[in-house]
Amino acid sequence: MIRKCGSSDFTRMYTIINDAASAYQGVIPEDCFHEPYMSEDELRHEIDDGVVFWGYEDNGELVGVMGMQNVKDVTLIRHAYVRTIMRNQGIGGKLLSFLRTKTDRPVLIGTWADAVWAIRFYEKHGFRLVSQAEKDRLLRTYWVISDRQIETSVVLAEQKTV
Repeated sequence: MIRKCGSSDFTRMYTIINDAASAYQGVIPEDCFHEPYMSEDELRHEIDDGVVFWGYEDNGELVGVMGMQNVKDVTLIRHAYVRTIMRNQGIGGKLLSFLRTKTDRPVLIGTWADAVWAIRFYEKHGFRLVSQAEKDRLLRTYWVISDRQIETSVVLAEQKTV
């Protein structure tokens, strides 16, 4: 079941994000990975900035989360994570498909350039990598991230957009 996450889900969301983000350790640049990957304050800040999280429940337990955030004229997919032990069961694909029905705006996704599994996942679901110049423009226009993160990230867009 997919449902909107509420304040009572905060601790579980935090746990899922940091469990799943362990996949980045040793993959993304060392200076971009820290423990926890996302602090509770960072998660609160993302929610306060308009990231709406949706969760996937399996037998009544929240096992995956994915956020969406409307920024200017696009929708960003943000913070897509599935518990490590629940990966490769289609949960991420179901969440992504569901969230795409919740907007009529162009959808953009940013991820780490070295997270090849994430890039493949989004490409499998109809997204394409944008050019380096377009990536820089989009990240500076729609995200609030450091220059280092811009340097080490990619952006994927729906085939029909951008």
